[in-house]
This record gives sequence, structure tokens and C-alpha cells, in this order.
Amino acid sequence: MIRNILFIVAFLSLLTASCSGRKNKAEHKNIIPEKDFISILTDLHIADGLLSLPEIRYLFSKHDSIMTYIEILDKYGYNKELMDKTMRFYFIKRPKKLLRIYDKVIGRLSEVESGLEKEMPFVFVPKEINLWQGYDSYYSFSYTDTAWFEVPIELPGYYTLRFTITVFPDDQTFNPRTGIYFSHPDSISTARRDYLPQIAFIKDGRRHTYSIIRLISGSPLPSLNGWFIDFEDQSPDLHRHYRIDKISLKLGYHLD
Repeated sequence: MIRNILFIVAFLSLLTASCSGRKNKAEHKNIIPEKDFISILTDLHIADGLLSLPEIRYLFSKHDSIMTYIEILDKYGYNKELMDKTMRFYFIKRPKKLLRIYDKVIGRLSEVESGLEKEMPFVFVPKEINLWQGYDSYYSFSYTDTAWFEVPIELPGYYTLRFTITVFPDDQTFNPRTGIYFSHPDSISTARRDYLPQIAFIKDGRRHTYSIIRLISGSPLPSLNGWFIDFEDQSPDLHRHYRIDKISLKLGYHLD
């Protein structure tokens, strides 16, 4: 991943370059100091990794990669022009030095990853393993189907629930939205519901994909329960017309 960032930053810098790459050696006096340069490259990589997570990407959906790049530079008191100049200097005149800087960035990222592992002692499994135990898909063209599910959680960690849903225009459900919650058993053999933020759906007959990421911990572990479309407090006489498929529940994510 860091190689991709270095390439992108270098490419952006070279796009703004011209034949001025043959300036005199005094150019290196007006570049970002090495210490800050390493910190900037480290932050760029961490930001890129965070923005690859669906929930984080949704929160910053109005940001593009260039805006994030500029905001990180602004945090350290530099601008894109100086970063471009610094990248041109190392990329063209000091490529071996750039590799040594790259090694220091990798070292810092390894320290960050090690710290996160100590702070988050959860069991991680490959993302390819789908832990979903409900039906592969749900389809309703009736008055009775509720798309109810109940999935026990056996390991603590970060879980991603992902699904695709189509709500058709003739669906009569009032304000269709999710009704998903964690069910926590307590000492009196009942269960406390911890509802997740609801996702509202559009009755446009088109497929939409959603992801929900949550940290699940504690003892005992809860189960994941609910309805993809919440029918509680709604009339049972409403005609329902929807399709839900491509459902997955995956534990953990890898730090690149």
C-alpha cells in the first residue's frame, strides 16, 4: 500500500513538473525537512488505509484523495507546491535517499500496527470467511414474510455486515428501514436490545448495497438479531415487496 502512495504522490508531483528538474543544487534547501516528510508519508498511508473501510469512507464521502492529501499537508504547515517540490527533488535527484526514507516510514507503520494489536486483543480471521448463518437471500411478495434473522456471535472483534437490498415501488411498508440489534442476555434470562443506527431504504426498484461495521466485545457475547426491513409497529395487512441478497458477515480486517 505504501508503495502505491509513494507512486501516486510522485506522479502528482511529476505532473506539475517541467524541465525545471535541472535546477542547481540549491533547490534542496527549500524542501520539507526529512523528519516532517517521513511523518507526512506515514499519515498519508494511515489515511489511505482508514478510507478503505466502508464506514469511514461513508463518513468522508465528500472527500477525494487530493483533498485528504492537502489536509494532511496543512496539518504540518506545508502546501502542495512544497510537497511537489520535495517529491521531485528526492524522486529525480536522490532516489536512494527516498528508499531510505521509505524504510523509515515502514518502520513507523509497523510500530503503529504493533500498538493497535496490543490495544485490540481480538481474534482476527481472514475476511474471506463468511460467518452469516441466515438464509442466502430473502424475497417477499406477500403479507407475511418478515426477513427475520438471528446469528450467534462466538468471537469478539470487528464485524462487517454487508447486504444488497431492492425495495420495489409497490411495497406498502411505511418508511422502510433496518431493525437490527444486538441481543444481550442478562441475569434474569431476558435479553436487552442494543439497536444499531437505522438505514432508510428507497422504493425505487433498484439494488443498493450497504455495510455496517461494529465492534463486538464483552462477556457473554451478544447475538445479532433483527429484520433487514423492520415490520414492528406496522400493520400486518401491508403488502411487502422486496429482495435481499449477497449477505455476508465477516470478522476482522487486515491492516495493510
